[in-house]
Amino acid sequence: MSDVPPATTAPAEREAASGSPGPAGRPVTGDDPALRAAYRLCRRRTKDQDPAEYALIQLVPAALRPALHALWAAANALDDLGDDRTAPAAERAARVAAWIAALHRELPTGASPDPVRHALVDTANRWRLDLSELRDAMTQVQDDTRGRHFADWAQWRTWGRDNLLPWFGLVRTVFDRAGVPVALRLDTRETYEEFLDGVRLTDILTDLAADLAQGDLLLPAEALDLHPGSAADLAQRRWSPAVAALIAHLTGLARQWVTQEALTRGMHPGPATVLHTMAALLHAQLDAVDAAGPALLNSPPRPALRTRARVLAPARARAALAWSLTPLTVPPPHHPGSPGPPAPARPAPTSTFRRPPPHPSGEQPPAIPPGRLPAHVAVIMDGNGRWAQQRGLPRHEGHRAGAGAVREVVHGALDIGLRHLTLYTFSTENWHRDPEEVDAILGLLRGELAEDPFRDLDVRLRWHGRAGRLPPDLADLLHLRERTTRARTGLTLTMCIDYGGRDELTRTAAALAGRARAGHLDPALIAEDDFARHLPLADMPDVDLLWRTGGEQRVSNFLPWHTAYAELHFTPGLWPDTDRRDLWQALTTYTHRQRHHGATPAAAAQLTPGVTK
Repeated sequence: MSDVPPATTAPAEREAASGSPGPAGRPVTGDDPALRAAYRLCRRRTKDQDPAEYALIQLVPAALRPALHALWAAANALDDLGDDRTAPAAERAARVAAWIAALHRELPTGASPDPVRHALVDTANRWRLDLSELRDAMTQVQDDTRGRHFADWAQWRTWGRDNLLPWFGLVRTVFDRAGVPVALRLDTRETYEEFLDGVRLTDILTDLAADLAQGDLLLPAEALDLHPGSAADLAQRRWSPAVAALIAHLTGLARQWVTQEALTRGMHPGPATVLHTMAALLHAQLDAVDAAGPALLNSPPRPALRTRARVLAPARARAALAWSLTPLTVPPPHHPGSPGPPAPARPAPTSTFRRPPPHPSGEQPPAIPPGRLPAHVAVIMDGNGRWAQQRGLPRHEGHRAGAGAVREVVHGALDIGLRHLTLYTFSTENWHRDPEEVDAILGLLRGELAEDPFRDLDVRLRWHGRAGRLPPDLADLLHLRERTTRARTGLTLTMCIDYGGRDELTRTAAALAGRARAGHLDPALIAEDDFARHLPLADMPDVDLLWRTGGEQRVSNFLPWHTAYAELHFTPGLWPDTDRRDLWQALTTYTHRQRHHGATPAAAAQLTPGVTK
């Protein structure tokens, strides 16, 4: 079997042998011996270090396997650098940073002296993978060298998902590029993330002995506190009733999380078989953890070979049948300097964010002290259609021009240090517009998300709106951008897409009613903070400044709960003519307002000492 993917479009069962002739008599696998060796190394490392992962990759067509081996080997190589306790933490962090920086330099060249990175950059260019999505996952490995402590399951889940989701997302992209999209239904996304929580917890339980030997305990205090004494016993590598109860509790949780039958409903049978088999192997691994007893603290447990065989034998048959009926599109290799356009792979992740480009005029933001800036600005971007009509253009050209204004305003928000910016992008009422205009707006959103113009900026992207009516590929992109930017700490940019304020309040009331019906809330005692906790984005701060362009003076069903005490700012200019200087002017105007929140001016000043608004 070839260790370098063939350049062909063919049914999955057509596996090209290494060096077999291509359409013009050339070897379809290319003629780079270093690249061949790099892919072979990735395959061998996967097989030796994670037999279960290797067995799962064997369930996909041969043409896709080298890419998956390269992705697995790269993730594991970074983890190995971070976990190498023969070096002090600072040195390990420096090695991880150097590995990431080298990948950033090498991606445009398509080659690397490091064999794992060589396979990774070839995979990225061949399959057009956006490696910038790995920024936070790779940076997390660097941060992990300083040790980790989790107070609760919420912190633990964030850590685990930030690490796993980007890598699994690239695997899904490989399937998508091959013509077998692994699109997740909107109602299964939390299920998918919970499944990966189960993967992570199973991995931690399996590697418990190795982690304890290094002084690591990658479990949340919330779980340990349920079994008093278990943390101290584990630190001493001592098996006790508390530890036994803890392990039983955790394996039960992991089994619950990896048992997600709804996840593959409606999915192509090839990827569905891989996920079902993965779940079965995880259950077998958890059985081995349970059966290990005190030995769990000394060596990693492994399922018996016959157990794995019982899972894998029927899976191979099902996978072979599924893929035999599936035509795949496998991209050819691209060598830098060869004729034809280069593959549009995105830059590799770096550990730092760049500054936004300066305004063409050279104008700088006003010097507003951070304490006087609003924490949250929400914008109704009005006037796109009128802008286009004034120029004799179709309405959708106004939306296209408006996308440039969004970039400008985001750059201005970063320039001045704004923390939260929320944009009314597409309302629940916008569905009533002409279908051609709706399609154009959704297509523009799809293109902007795919291009990801803020990927090198410290911008966290969030989506606020209904799930279920957007095209699945657009929703997939929104979730991808949310997932890969969730650890960023600069500007939080919330895009309200298929959003309506009354719809948000109705859904919140329904959630409260469900909690009350289940006996978790007393309806007579429901207060404002209960309502706020059940909002779809419960952690969104109140809006300080609501700005509407286009000359209209109404709030249009936008964030009614969050704008209860917002200052209102209306400007006549149409949105496509807006740039960052308009945002700065709005912020300057805000600083001259006096905000009372229903109190007298003197009382309001006492509520916010030292700040005049």
